[in-house]
Amino acid sequence: MNLLRAYEQADIYLVVAAFLLAAGVYGLIRRRTLIGMLISGELIFSAASLNIMALNCFYAPDPTVGQIFALFVMGLAAAEVAIVLSIIIAVYRNYHSIKTRELSELNG
Repeated sequence: MNLLRAYEQADIYLVVAAFLLAAGVYGLIRRRTLIGMLISGELIFSAASLNIMALNCFYAPDPTVGQIFALFVMGLAAAEVAIVLSIIIAVYRNYHSIKTRELSELNG
């Protein structure tokens, strides 16, 4: 009976958000391609959005504030994807690779 009411606890959502954050940070560290890093960044944005929504749902008196923040995070994520994909396309056109190790000319 306790498992049926698990969705009513904030702890479950916060643990999932922490797992998404850890997976995103691990992906940023371990991925060698720019696309993999982009996906890992999106996992971090998803963790932040889930965290905001969970805290809003269980602890905030006004439910619309968390939803507005989550929409703001989604807008930031969409803008980030558009900018990063255009940068990746430009890098691929110049260097014919998106692997970070092969982009040695970008080092300062």
